Amino acid sequence: MNIMFCGDSHAEDGILITTLSLLKNTSTPLHFYILTMHAEGYTAFNQQAFRLIKKLLKEKDPNNTAELIDCTELFKKEPPRANMETRFTPYAMLRLFADQLPQIPDRILYLDDDIIVRKDISDFYNQDLTNIELVGVLDFWGRFFFHNIHTHKPFDYLNSGVLLLNMSEIKKTQLFAKVREKMSDKKMLLPDQSALNKLATEKKIAPRCYNEQYRLRPDTKIQHFTTSFRFKPYFHTLTVKPWDIERVHSVLKLHEYDDLLKQYTELRSQLKRA
Repeated sequence: MNIMFCGDSHAEDGILITTLSLLKNTSTPLHFYILTMHAEGYTAFNQQAFRLIKKLLKEKDPNNTAELIDCTELFKKEPPRANMETRFTPYAMLRLFADQLPQIPDRILYLDDDIIVRKDISDFYNQDLTNIELVGVLDFWGRFFFHNIHTHKPFDYLNSGVLLLNMSEIKKTQLFAKVREKMSDKKMLLPDQSALNKLATEKKIAPRCYNEQYRLRPDTKIQHFTTSFRFKPYFHTLTVKPWDIERVHSVLKLHEYDDLLKQYTELRSQLKRA
């Protein structure tokens, strides 16, 4: 199973937790591709954290692999100029350079760093991708506000935190190249996600269980700890990340992942000195 992550040093805790969850729930070999870069005001994903993650993969299965890929020069050549001053994190754009990286395989699953894999996802990963650019789950809130009239579907706005990518098809349609160009020219809310939804013509919508963005349900296979809205006791946004264990317990009342978070707590100190 090929997995792609993107991020700077702030992504290290989340990717470690996601790694532990994948190791727990995956029986086939795992191949990680972590995309990072050096940029002013940011610190790249560090080698110590990468070595720890690679060590955990190899301990589980010698066939597991990991590669840390520096995308600095690619980013400099095609920066998202129109979106550099927004709340957008430029590291999220790095996945859009996957078509320029020869080591990225044709089938790869992109995951945000605030993801926990709860159950086996082999059926999702191995689904037929004939004539499909990407597969994702509807954005829990965005589906009500954003719509592409060309798809002829009432709901079609995908959350980009979990995306199964068909790189051969993406290269053929030049989807990522078109998205990079749009992000350079037009300022957008959630720019990479919005551009992907606008420009992807061959996308497939997967069941909610593969990217649960609101609250844990019995069939959840992937839980995404994204910012959400709550209406009680008053309307407010809510953001709780997996590595904020105290708030996972106190705010979300969630103990489903205590075994994984215990492992993470024991390993966390090694992120900077592995």
